[in-house]
Amino acid sequence: MDKMQLSPVRHVDRQKTERPRTKRVWKLKLSVTWQRMKAALKSTLKHRLHLHLASNLSKLSTLKLNHHDMAIIKPIKHVMKKKKTIRPTMPLAQLIQLPYTAADFIDHGHAMTPTKSPIENISTRWRELHGLHNWDGLIEPLHPWLRREVVKYGEFVQGTYDAFDFDPLSEFCGSCRYNRHKLFEELGLTKHGYKVTKYIYAMSHVDVPEWLESTYCTWSKDSNWMGYVAVSGDAETARIGRRDILVAWRGTVAPTEWYTDLKTRLQRLGKTNIKVQRGFLSIYSSKGDFSRYNKLSASEQVKEEIQKLVSFFRDRGEEVSLTICGHSLGGALALLNAYDAATYVPHLFINVISFGAPRVGNIHFKEKLKELGVKTLRVVVKQDIVPKLPGFILNTILNKFTAVTGRLKWIYRHVGTQLKLDVLMSPYLTRDPDYTGSHNLETYLHLLDGYISKTSKFRWNARRDVALVNKSTDMLIKELKIPEFWYQRPFKGLVLNQYGRWVKPGRPVEHIPSPRSIGSDHDPSL
Repeated sequence: MDKMQLSPVRHVDRQKTERPRTKRVWKLKLSVTWQRMKAALKSTLKHRLHLHLASNLSKLSTLKLNHHDMAIIKPIKHVMKKKKTIRPTMPLAQLIQLPYTAADFIDHGHAMTPTKSPIENISTRWRELHGLHNWDGLIEPLHPWLRREVVKYGEFVQGTYDAFDFDPLSEFCGSCRYNRHKLFEELGLTKHGYKVTKYIYAMSHVDVPEWLESTYCTWSKDSNWMGYVAVSGDAETARIGRRDILVAWRGTVAPTEWYTDLKTRLQRLGKTNIKVQRGFLSIYSSKGDFSRYNKLSASEQVKEEIQKLVSFFRDRGEEVSLTICGHSLGGALALLNAYDAATYVPHLFINVISFGAPRVGNIHFKEKLKELGVKTLRVVVKQDIVPKLPGFILNTILNKFTAVTGRLKWIYRHVGTQLKLDVLMSPYLTRDPDYTGSHNLETYLHLLDGYISKTSKFRWNARRDVALVNKSTDMLIKELKIPEFWYQRPFKGLVLNQYGRWVKPGRPVEHIPSPRSIGSDHDPSL
C-alpha cells in the first residue's frame, strides 16, 4: 500500500500547480460561455427579426461607383470585402443594425431619402445598351446605365397593371381607367419623357383566363385593353440619342392561370417551320367585325401605329428605334410583335425587354428572330415558374439534351439573352415561398434595382422605393410594417354622395373608353 501512494515530491508539485490550472479552466469556460451567449443571441435575432447579420447586412453591397467608372460602358470592377469575424468584444448594437427598419418608412418630410437615381446621357452608347453586342460585358456585372434603362421600361409595363380596371363589378372592367392623354400624368410616369399615342385592344373570346370572360362589364364583351404605344419627347430623345417608339404589353394576373386557361399547342406560321404557342397567337391576331374595339386585331393596330410613327420621324431626318416590352403574357406578345415589325419595317433597330415571360415558339422561331436582327433581353427570377412554361417538365428535361433534341420542331425554346435574378438576394423580401409574389413585376423591379452580379450582394445604394413591392403582394418582411396589397382605390371605389349614401361613382366622361380611340387621326409630333 505504501508503494501505491504518491511520493511527497509529486504531491507537492500538484499543490503548486493546481491554482493556475483552475484559473485557465475558468477562463476557458467563461470564453466558451460568452461565445455561446453570442451565438444564441444571434440565432434569436434571426428568428425574431428575419434579418440575420450574415444574410442581410452581408447582402448589402459595399460597391461604390465613381464618375470614371460610369464614363464609358465597361464591366464594373468592384472589390468584395472579407467577412468580419464576430468577436466577443463586438458591441451588441453592431449586431442588430438593419438595412431598413419600419422607421425608415415614416414620412419625415425633407429628410426622406430620394428615390430617383441619377440619369446619364446615353446618346453615344444606346445601341450597346439595347443589345448591339448582345449585352456582352454589361450584365455580369450589371452596368448602372443598363439597369436604369431596363427599370424605366419595366415601369412603363407596370403602368399597364396600375391603370387596368380589374374590378369585376365595374361596368368598364377590362378597360384602362384613364384616357391616353392623361395616362402618364395619373401614373407618375411623365418623368420618363414619353407621350402615349395609341391604346391597344385584344380579343378575349378564346384561349384567355376565365377572369377575363366572367366579368360583368358592359363596355365590351369581347375586348380588353392590352397596352399602348408611346414615343419619346424631344428632351428624352436628346438624352437617349434617337427617337424611341415604345410598345408596352400587359400580362395576366397570376401564374396559376397559365396552367388551366391557356392551351400550349404549337401553331405553324404560314408555310414555314416556325411554330408559336397557339393561345398567344390567338390573342395577338384575333379580330371580328362584330367587335367595337377589335375590327382590327392587336397586331394590326400596332402595325398601323408603328408604320405611321416611323415614317413621320424618318421624314424629319431622325434616327428611330423600336423598343417592345412586356411582363408575363405581355412578354410573349412582345416577341410576336417584334417578329412582325422586323418584317414590315426594314432597317429598324428593334429591341425586346421582357420580364417573367414564358416560352413562345420553337427553335425555328428563335433562329428567325436572330436572323431578323431582333435583340431580346429576357429578365427572369429564379423562383418564378412562368418562364419555365409552357412545358414545365417536358421542355426542362429535353432542353438538357440539346445536341439530340435541338432541331425538333415541337420543343419550345427561349429567345435572347437572359438576366437572372434571385428573391433570396434581397434582405427585404420574405424567405417563405410565394410563387405568385415571385412573378409580380414590382418584385422584378426591386431585385433588378439591387442587382450587381451573381456573386455580389444586394446593392447598398439602391434607390427604388422598397414599399412598391407590396403594392399587390405580401413579399416584404413583416418588420418593415408595410401593409400587403396596399395599392387599391380608397373605400374600394365607393364614395359618400350628398345624400349620405355610399355609391359607386360614374367614370368621368373623358376616361370612358371609346372605339374612336382606336383611330389614328392624331398628330404624332410632340
